[in-house]
Amino acid sequence: MMFPPEPGAKAEIAIIGGSGLYDPEILEDTKELKVYTPYGLPSDNILLGTIKGRRVAFLPRHGRGHKIPPHKINFRANIWALKSLGVKYIISVSAVGSLREDYAPGHFVVPDQFIDMTKGKRDLTFFEGPLVAHVSMADPFCESLRKVIIESAKSLGITVHEKGTYVCIEGPRFSTRAESKIWKDVFKADIIGMTLVPEVNLACEAQICYATVAMVTDYDVWAEKPVDAKEVIETMNRNIANAKKLLYDVIPKIPEEPEECSCCNSLEAAVL
Repeated sequence: MMFPPEPGAKAEIAIIGGSGLYDPEILEDTKELKVYTPYGLPSDNILLGTIKGRRVAFLPRHGRGHKIPPHKINFRANIWALKSLGVKYIISVSAVGSLREDYAPGHFVVPDQFIDMTKGKRDLTFFEGPLVAHVSMADPFCESLRKVIIESAKSLGITVHEKGTYVCIEGPRFSTRAESKIWKDVFKADIIGMTLVPEVNLACEAQICYATVAMVTDYDVWAEKPVDAKEVIETMNRNIANAKKLLYDVIPKIPEEPEECSCCNSLEAAVL
């Protein structure tokens, strides 16, 4: 899979901002870039800048102002655009619901597994033929990047859970009570969201090290109280300040070159 470089622009680390994180404000020397891809335009223009000397690209997943619902995001264009800028690492920031009592609103989770419950309406791969690749997703997140995020969160006093299974649903609606209890009691998932898949799949295919910072905004309806969008937004706004503080601390600690891992070498073990 070829990703032609974008002329005159480069970044080594990307932040994909989820609900509420549309402008990181921590980037310096910024410029905005419109990137064209074989899959159409990304969710928004990409903001290029620096954080403590590291070149960073920022892309709001839903577009600035939250214009794109989860099932309409052009995930392939987003990942292609970042890869064409030379991105080696992606830190994804997203709002999630909690499926367990001890993962409380305001806490952060760095998931290590996921369950895909999307409904086949999303473009899941770059390899649609004639070139086909079956990439292993046994360990879908970059362990070395997860470790840096977790250590930074602890050093900053942010409550962080080091593991978690993220169940990704289609959206844009929230779960029914019956569905929520299935995710919690049958699937044994820990958090629930709408945007991880296929973003994580595509990052793996593009051989980009990928990790998620999941910000818990609510207990899903297994806890009997319906999800209230107003409460979600209020909690999310409180989380955003911690997310920016965490990103500012994490980015300079990321190795300049990825370690040998399943992410950055995913195609070497793929079945073609």
